[in-house]
Formats: sequence, structure tokens, C-alpha cells
Amino acid sequence: MKRLGYAAIGLVAAAVAIAVVVTQHASWWQLVVFAIAPDIALLFGSGRGLERGQLAPRAVPLYNAVHHFWAPAVLVVLALLLREFAWVAACLAWCAHIGFDRSLGFGLRTREGFQRG
Repeated sequence: MKRLGYAAIGLVAAAVAIAVVVTQHASWWQLVVFAIAPDIALLFGSGRGLERGQLAPRAVPLYNAVHHFWAPAVLVVLALLLREFAWVAACLAWCAHIGFDRSLGFGLRTREGFQRG
């Protein structure tokens, strides 16, 4: 049931982000970049000598930081206050990324780089 809730968050955030871009004639590039960017931590955390599904411990702080909802949520509020709609869409795309990851079972990581149970 929890995963379904995260999927709903992801779908709503993605839909609102797209609606903001379309209705406010905002740029699409921020939306695309912020939808993909959180997974850069996965590239930073790949390497030899890791078990299947493990992220290198050096990448765990970055991965966990960009996979918490609080950062993009705060930025959405700031962007709304500043009426920077392209950045509202970008931060909503970031929220959608997190929601979709969690709905697929990809949550935060332990210090050792494994998915938290």
C-alpha cells in the first residue's frame, strides 16, 4: 500500500510539473534535468568490488540527500514565492523522481550502500 502512495505522489508531481511548463510557457530543460539528476549519485557510487545492488559507501550521503522529499519541497515553495515557474516544474520533477523510485522499492541507503529494509 505504501508503494502505491509513492506512485501516486510521483504521478501527481509529474502531472503538475508538466502542467506548469505548458500553462506558464516555462522551459522544459529544468524539468528533464531534475527528473534525471538524482541518479547521478548512482554513477558516482558504481565501481568494482561491490555486491549486487550495493552503492559505494562514498556515494551514500549524496544519494540519500537527493532522495529525501524535503529539499525539493522547500525549493518548490521558494520558487512559487519568487514566481519562477520553470523551477517549480523542475523541483516537482525531482519529487516525482523520488516518488517513482520509492514506489519501485528504491529507498534510502545504509552506510554500507545497501537498500534500507
